Amino acid sequence: MSTIPLRLGTRGSPLALAQADIVAGALRTAHGWDDDAIAIVPIVAAGDRVQHRALAEIGGKALWTRELDVALRDGRIDFAVHSMKDVETIRPAEIVLAALLPRADVRDRLIGAESIDSLPDRARIGTASPRRAAQLLRRRPDLDIGLLRGNVATRAASVGQGRFDATLLAASGLDRLGHPDVGTPLPASEFLPAPQQGAIGIETLAEKGPLRRLIETIDDDVTHRCIAAERALLEALGADCRSPVAALARIEGDAMTLAAEILTNNGSECVAGEEAGPADDGDALGRALAERLLGQASPRLRRLFAG
Repeated sequence: MSTIPLRLGTRGSPLALAQADIVAGALRTAHGWDDDAIAIVPIVAAGDRVQHRALAEIGGKALWTRELDVALRDGRIDFAVHSMKDVETIRPAEIVLAALLPRADVRDRLIGAESIDSLPDRARIGTASPRRAAQLLRRRPDLDIGLLRGNVATRAASVGQGRFDATLLAASGLDRLGHPDVGTPLPASEFLPAPQQGAIGIETLAEKGPLRRLIETIDDDVTHRCIAAERALLEALGADCRSPVAALARIEGDAMTLAAEILTNNGSECVAGEEAGPADDGDALGRALAERLLGQASPRLRRLFAG
């Protein structure tokens, strides 16, 4: 294992730093470590440097992970923390997902209005998410969707300053930043979240066996199995950051239910479905549901997926 202090790499945004603190706290509690056992190392990701263009135009989700991956390989950090919905589906073979913390609130919150239906005609909505844009337009084709990127505070401020009438933010991020009462939660049954939303993952090098075992002590098995199912779905769909896709896996007892939908960018077409089966067979559920959704999709919709 690496020497103390262990170096935990993270992006430098307020939310990323808050999530790193949560991970460090969980490990300290699990192992009885002092505060100085873990040093948090902020690293600027390319996705944080370029805010005026959509991710799909400048490199996709790898813009959130690339610099942290390099720091792992170079030995500048021992492990890294990520918001799982920002992690690309296919990861380098030498990097492993060692643990997932218990999943937080998976819902989106609407900032700037009490409900989607209460938004004025042709309201201007800011988002950088193809999934959120497609779901909004499916429900309200009159809405004007504009690109809005940045950290949580930046996006919320854009509404307060009148640049946009409303935006959507992840409830989990708002909660972790100490804003549990900001925005209107949208029921996941009506507004299915992004795959992996609400989950914090910890990665390290596969070769670091002793460190992996230390990290694995804080792994939440239910979350890990649900995220594995959602990642299997994404991989089988061939989805990337351009693909409007929503998904959520849940476990009750020994059974898992995986719900998902794929949409065209303007929301005019949506194919939704569910698969249910054993809780330990999430990979198979993800692949089966992806095959069914693509099989029911039009050629236009399939072109946004299948790699």
